[in-house]
Amino acid sequence: MFGYTGKLIDVDLSKEKVNVVEIEEEALKKFYGGRGLGVYLLWKELGKNWEDIDPLGEENILLILTGPLTGYYPGIKTAVLSKSPESNGVVGSVLSSEVGLELKTSGYDGIIIRGKAKSPVYLLVNDDSIEIRDASKYWGMGGVELHKTLLKEVHDELRRKEKLRGVPKEPAMMYIGKGGENKVRFASIMAKLMHAAGYGGYGAVMGSKNLKAILVKGSKALPEVYDKEKVKAMIREFWNDLFTLTTFREWGTGAGGYSVGKDRSSEPIKNWQEEYHNNDEISVVNFENRAWVKKYWADYGCPVNCMKISYLRYGPYKGSITDAPDYELMAYMGTNLGIFEPEKIVYLSYLVDELGLDGINAGNILGFAAELYQRGILTKEDLGFELKWGDEKAFARLLDLIVERKGIGEVLAEGTYRAALKISEMKGVDVLKYAVHVKGIGVGAHGVRSDLDYTKDISYAVSVQGGDHTATAGLPARSYEGELVNTFYDSAVICMFTTKPGFERILEFGNAVTGFSLTAEKWLNEVGLRIIHLQRILLLLGGPDAYWDPRKDDDNPPRFYEPLPSGIAKGKAPRREEIKQKAEQYYEEVGYDENGIPKEEVLEELGLGDAKRAVEKIKKRLGV
Repeated sequence: MFGYTGKLIDVDLSKEKVNVVEIEEEALKKFYGGRGLGVYLLWKELGKNWEDIDPLGEENILLILTGPLTGYYPGIKTAVLSKSPESNGVVGSVLSSEVGLELKTSGYDGIIIRGKAKSPVYLLVNDDSIEIRDASKYWGMGGVELHKTLLKEVHDELRRKEKLRGVPKEPAMMYIGKGGENKVRFASIMAKLMHAAGYGGYGAVMGSKNLKAILVKGSKALPEVYDKEKVKAMIREFWNDLFTLTTFREWGTGAGGYSVGKDRSSEPIKNWQEEYHNNDEISVVNFENRAWVKKYWADYGCPVNCMKISYLRYGPYKGSITDAPDYELMAYMGTNLGIFEPEKIVYLSYLVDELGLDGINAGNILGFAAELYQRGILTKEDLGFELKWGDEKAFARLLDLIVERKGIGEVLAEGTYRAALKISEMKGVDVLKYAVHVKGIGVGAHGVRSDLDYTKDISYAVSVQGGDHTATAGLPARSYEGELVNTFYDSAVICMFTTKPGFERILEFGNAVTGFSLTAEKWLNEVGLRIIHLQRILLLLGGPDAYWDPRKDDDNPPRFYEPLPSGIAKGKAPRREEIKQKAEQYYEEVGYDENGIPKEEVLEELGLGDAKRAVEKIKKRLGV
């Protein structure tokens, strides 16, 4: 095999055993890698009893996977998958981390983690050496302290061990914070202080296994590629192309903090009650002048350098360190909470990073709670303090309650959807209309009402990843603009910000690496479709505490049907009837039946005949 090692590390934490298993080449041709391979492995391992498996139980498995383009294509990502504690389906989550590169240069395409350790542990992979080690003294630490202790200690150990060769670069590390340790459903798996696999809640899965961190250091060569000269030539071409992204290199995604609200009227403000603002205090220039200490920062092999490091040297929040913040945190830890001041946004972004929470879903639940307080549904007695828009100290206190699962934090730690159900029961008031989620996943910081952003009408409603703004769906379903192409990038495991060369050119590069003859048509009509259908089946199987009915859940949050109250798109909102019609059109184009369930004949065509029994279960539950 070219581009792959053909091997996975299989770690059973309950039995304290490690094995190395082979991946059949046919599975790689059918599912490619990353998200696709992860969906296949989860189906193969857990598909028969999916609806009975608790995502935070010992029986769930966690996958850390590379893709065929890991280490070759400019930039680096690592894919994380499991049964999601948020959606009870599968969310393909990727984060910027060299763990994927170091795994490949250790001789593996990924890791399967199963069971639960008796006490906190971490996993260390160094070429052929794979160890489960005690992590008791690191439990409770955030990212800053872990980098000063665990990462430094392991790096020093490897340097002593390899005196002659040396280990100049530290191992790559993924880890969880208190959020993951206490199984907050929207906890992230973190890397490098401020990178996160956020969507999916996989930090909680890692915490449920008593796994604090994964460290990997490889010294082998990457696997051979099929056409080395073509790969080298295309890498040079891609680098030259990506070097032209000068605005992105200069400002990163943080530039959106002002423009997405001002020019697109698509930014969450006060739990999406508004999406327009013209407050230039949140302009990226103010972050650069007051917080940035490192303007250009790239992960392995990335010519874009879109990351910026913010660090507060002075003031009440001195010592806070995070990225720019990127747009999503600038919005969700800023405008969504009624906060526009750079220092306060940097502070809250630093807190969610340190606590190991997904900034999007953490901001989503904070905004939800604040609106309930605004409306008198949650009170000072419920919270223990006042929760007013713009009060960063109050939101910081609430984050602490959530990660400690104390008081109202115990309810909110379950995520927006489950918290809304519980609070509705507690208060005798339906608060689901204030919950801005799709199938348990808080919606990314790009609205659909203005129709001025890349997110449109059914972008979230029919996506197999729910509210994930990086995996949006659309019409035509089998096009370069829909979720099938996003599925390719997540399966190749590359960064969406380095995809300027375009889907077809990157596919061609992938063929030069793997030796496959994969065409755009084959991806859109077979391989990508196979992944989407299997992911859809697992989402609709759901369970054990939440199930989705596409007839009502393939929809936007209620808030997105409220006309925008002001700004350049004042009065705009989609109509529910149009959304339903477009969803039905999407079903037909992608191969689902009129109820949004994959058709059995399409499954046969895709080589997924063994999933027909699961479809029968879904139909029986839905009564169709």
